[in-house]
Amino acid sequence: MLVVQKYGGTSVGTIERITAVAQRCVATQRAGHQVAVVVSAMSGETNRLLKLAGQIQDDPNDREVDVIVSTGEQVSVGLVALAIRKLGGKARSFLGHQVKIQTDSAFSRARIVSIDADPLRAAFAAGEIAVIAGFQGVDEDGSITTLGRGGSDTTGVAIAAALAADVCEIYTDVDGVYTTDPNLVPSARKIERISYEEMLELASLGAKVLQIRSVELGMKYGVPIHVRSSFSDVEGTWVVPEEREMEHVVVSGVTVARDEAKITVGDLPDQAGVAARLFAPLADSGVVVDMIIQNTAWDGTTDLTFTVPAGDRKRAIEILRTQVADLVGAGGEKIATDDEICKVSVVGVGMRSHAGVAKRMFQLLAAENINIQLISTSEIKISVVVAKKYAELALRTLHDGFGLDRPPSERAAL
Repeated sequence: MLVVQKYGGTSVGTIERITAVAQRCVATQRAGHQVAVVVSAMSGETNRLLKLAGQIQDDPNDREVDVIVSTGEQVSVGLVALAIRKLGGKARSFLGHQVKIQTDSAFSRARIVSIDADPLRAAFAAGEIAVIAGFQGVDEDGSITTLGRGGSDTTGVAIAAALAADVCEIYTDVDGVYTTDPNLVPSARKIERISYEEMLELASLGAKVLQIRSVELGMKYGVPIHVRSSFSDVEGTWVVPEEREMEHVVVSGVTVARDEAKITVGDLPDQAGVAARLFAPLADSGVVVDMIIQNTAWDGTTDLTFTVPAGDRKRAIEILRTQVADLVGAGGEKIATDDEICKVSVVGVGMRSHAGVAKRMFQLLAAENINIQLISTSEIKISVVVAKKYAELALRTLHDGFGLDRPPSERAAL
């Protein structure tokens, strides 16, 4: 087998843990497998480097910031390779430009364009474990780029796809994907198998286990992803194509995203093309708009409410004020904002064939006097925006209300 293993920051946070990672890598190779290892920076290192850069300038999307933060992974691959060699194994480290992982030029959030896997195959042929820096790549001009938070997950799955690996093992500090955050809901249960589509929704809605682009790549190239703990040998969660049995589970997981901001633009002309003019400059600037609600027109005017990541709220308002001042007012006086919100979501492929999920969700929240401000749905998810102070209450209420605290076979029908 050809196995790709990815280790996060906590897994390589100390020399002792790096040694443990090396032991697992060597054991996997000695079991007869070819092994490629993708590692993150040591725990806390990326934040330290970003803080250093931030003391000079506050734009995290600068080319030089990527030069700085990419050094964390360079340290990790060297240490892991040395640790493998100390155990009697053979290893060779690779930085993004040595693989080569080519990306676009969107600094701090680059997307992978192509990977040259030949250097890795040469390492396998020499009996070596290939140790690859996650999170980083290089654009066509030779500039170092980084893939955004959690980017090492994306590197791992992309390497697995390029090598046509049998599995991509994502090692982290948790032993799998849970029905919700077990730190917030102690009754959360580990999911044995979950579809790419469900995992994609969970990742996009606030689940921190996998970066969303890593799941997209896994689904596109059919890479089996095994999320497991680097601190034990227990079976984790397999992220795989949808299986028939998954349809019987109506709701697979519940998430909460607290880093949301709500923007309302009032007194807009109720005319064709207004929404396009409002959202075009946001899209052109890379601001991701999530939920959008337009109120019923009144006296020829209407209101538009939408959500954006909390970190983009200030920038979004400035873009609207400067580029569509005729719609929002020269000083942005038609804009109202609310940062005290969160998005709570239920996800499950079983929603396709089961009615009543929305009804049950709304009843459960109403019973706790939690007011719903916005609603968004897809084929396999329902999301609502509520006041941030109700985040944990809403999460626990929905988790237990849909029976996620019990095994799938014991969950009652809606």
